Amino acid sequence: MQTGDGGPVREPVPVVLAGARGHGRWHLNNLRGLAEAGRVQLVGVCELRPLDAAELDGFEAGGLVQSADFGELLDRTGARIAIICTPIPTHTELALVAAERGVHLLLEKPPAPSYTEYERMAAGVAEAGIACQIGFQSLGSHAVSHIRDLVRDGAIGEALGIGAAGAWARDEAYYRRAPWAGRRRLADAGGTGRTVDVVDGVLTNPLAHAVATSLALDGATGGDDLTTIRTELYRANDIEADDTSYVELTTRTGSRVTVAATLCAELPDEPYVIVHGSRGRITFWYKQDRVLVQRAGHGPQETVHGRTDLLANLVEHLATDGETPLLVPPAATGAFMRVVEAIRRAPDPLALPADAWSEMPADRPGAVRRVVHGADGLVAASADGLTGFAGLGASWARSGVEASS
Repeated sequence: MQTGDGGPVREPVPVVLAGARGHGRWHLNNLRGLAEAGRVQLVGVCELRPLDAAELDGFEAGGLVQSADFGELLDRTGARIAIICTPIPTHTELALVAAERGVHLLLEKPPAPSYTEYERMAAGVAEAGIACQIGFQSLGSHAVSHIRDLVRDGAIGEALGIGAAGAWARDEAYYRRAPWAGRRRLADAGGTGRTVDVVDGVLTNPLAHAVATSLALDGATGGDDLTTIRTELYRANDIEADDTSYVELTTRTGSRVTVAATLCAELPDEPYVIVHGSRGRITFWYKQDRVLVQRAGHGPQETVHGRTDLLANLVEHLATDGETPLLVPPAATGAFMRVVEAIRRAPDPLALPADAWSEMPADRPGAVRRVVHGADGLVAASADGLTGFAGLGASWARSGVEASS
């Protein structure tokens, strides 16, 4: 079809959303905006409990199908894209269900709970010939290429390393929101008696963007780009997984990348990544697309950058028959998945002693959360000095576990 000026008319792309509550609400809101712009049409929702009218406000409920059976939903709706925002252990199987039907994917992070499952997902996607975008929204920020250009052009001298810091807070109810929350492994829901990997830790899920963004800025994103991975995993909450952790990475080019993160901050703040150079530094608050350049002989320079939405990028990729490249294909998350695998295989996180944390009221009425004493400062100091908690002298810290990639 042609418009009056000879340009092509693009019909809205039919989309199914699997997992519309929790973080899925973000995708619902994003779909509303893209639907209003005529880019997509939400044709189906996969949830165990159907969404009500209030949750579907702004969508044409009459043409929308709801089902707990993902494969059936794809068949009934003829969806061209599926967004998968379901529990981590289900990502690979659901991605393969979509791939078998030739349905393109926006797959939430982490793409899989283990490197084996990641490889199985990526192989299935490649064999089916579908497009797959992994949901690291920060990698759609135009600041990423801007920072890499600055470093390449020597704006801060010789690159010395990258350090990321994330100080967030989650109350105890956060770990009760779903059976898999805060777990490293879980009994298989299929009744097989086996356990499945979950790996729902601070570095692999809530602050996974800090890891992925740091790797993207370094240019070390492939599965073979890391040589060593050292972890320090701790927990203040009564969970299996880690809530206060550090990872130190060495890349094949000799770069050093560190990430320190906690969900037990006293004063939660925006996460950031620092690129250290011999003549300055670049700080990137990746949720805000904000960049601060500080270098010798210049005043501080702060800029705010645009961002390309990952679903919009996937739609454009399909509309241009691949001429518009995907921003975050599976291959661009290989190094991140090596980190997930190292955390999965590491010893269980060390429970912090009772005197290392305390409880305080959370934002929700009657809710409480645990605060690790001094965690805010330790996380910031780690990003500043590319040093782990043990190296910073935290009384509860132990030496890290090192794994070769």
